[in-house]
Amino acid sequence: MSRPIPDLRTDQDAEALLDQDLSDLDFSQFKPAHFEFEPKAAQINMRLPQALLDAVKARSSARGIPYTRYIREVLEQSVAERTRLPNNKVLYSKRLKETQKNPRSG
Repeated sequence: MSRPIPDLRTDQDAEALLDQDLSDLDFSQFKPAHFEFEPKAAQINMRLPQALLDAVKARSSARGIPYTRYIREVLEQSVAERTRLPNNKVLYSKRLKETQKNPRSG
């Protein structure tokens, strides 16, 4: 029988947990995390119909992420699909760097 992950409120609690046998913990409650390492220096400002913004916020809320991150992910996926990139994050970064070096090519 697996036991639930305890509520860890301090670093000391987390360290104490890691010192235990973790094989009987129930890890099904965890969700994959997406880490963003690229700096985000560019900004955009756009107007949307309120219904569209509400739908975007509802979808991002369902995923548990801020709506601006959700919009960025949707844009990245669209770019990857349209250019048929097999690995969005790595190749998107390379494409972004190439565009920055030669702005007229992208």
